Amino acid sequence: MTASVSRVPCTVVTGFLGAGKTTLIRHLLENAKGKRLAIIVNEFGDIGIDGEILKGCGIDSCPEENIVELANGCICCTVADDFVPALDQILSRTPKVDHILIETSGLALPKPLVQAFQWPSVKSRVTVDGVIAVVDGPALAEGRVANDMDALQAQRAQDETLDHDDPVEEVFEDQVACADLIILSKSDLMDAAGSARANAIIGEHVARAVKIVPTSQGKVDPSVLLGLGLAVEDDIENRKTHHDDELDHEHDDFDSFVIDIASVSNPDELAKRVATAAEEENVLRVKGFVEVGGKPMRLLLQAVGPRVNHYYDRAWTAEDDRRSRLVVIGLKGLNRPAIERILAG
Repeated sequence: MTASVSRVPCTVVTGFLGAGKTTLIRHLLENAKGKRLAIIVNEFGDIGIDGEILKGCGIDSCPEENIVELANGCICCTVADDFVPALDQILSRTPKVDHILIETSGLALPKPLVQAFQWPSVKSRVTVDGVIAVVDGPALAEGRVANDMDALQAQRAQDETLDHDDPVEEVFEDQVACADLIILSKSDLMDAAGSARANAIIGEHVARAVKIVPTSQGKVDPSVLLGLGLAVEDDIENRKTHHDDELDHEHDDFDSFVIDIASVSNPDELAKRVATAAEEENVLRVKGFVEVGGKPMRLLLQAVGPRVNHYYDRAWTAEDDRRSRLVVIGLKGLNRPAIERILAG
């Protein structure tokens, strides 16, 4: 067998904050049909919420030891220190892994990550099967990204000294520009006009012929996403992004911190406080586990802007650190004291 045939395929799942990457991956795990999978989860924040969600699946195709979390920073900035050792760990597994899924943080740029697959120590063992960008359909339909873009374009037309886009906009555009397939998530929450608006906005940022797949609850047939066989690392230089002329990049445009809150008695009231924090303090994303008084189950809370979802994902165990902790993510300059006051109620 040649080296090219024996290389393990990797699918990079990227996307804007809270677009639905973890939901998509969980559905892939549940429908792997015997394929043995492994996952590298790149968190942005101090606790591994996404990894915990996936580890709680209890799915034979991807046992807990096949889920590796990288929480020390953006995966595309820490390739040598974090990514390569994670690959080593996964590739040493017995039985051999058939396919690796890489869930990037919502802030990661996919191009530097894919370029890392050109490293000799990596290229001989793995290949990028495809890059999947998950896009939040309702947010796009509401013009959130489009409105930012229009305002920036208007400023640029009037002020020649403005030479960069909003940082969130740049991340979004770079992720879409590198994608082989775009998942338009939460399509059940959009009407036909909203879906058309979202598709049009994506179309403005895609230079190549890339299919857009509308989904609900992350339900996409694995055969649509896996086995693309594109060897993206050999083509990545042709995918033009904002950061092509930069030697390095950082995520200094964002703040992220963890807030401990008291046990709650009413999850809906907490959800309202989270939505208030998003609206009043420009919080982009909140996610975490919460203890509800009198309940043996752990509450999982996730929010994208003012849209908040919560449900009991499993029972607390003796090994769990049974407390309520939330990761808060937003643009640089978040007012942490104000956010803490709002979330404390």
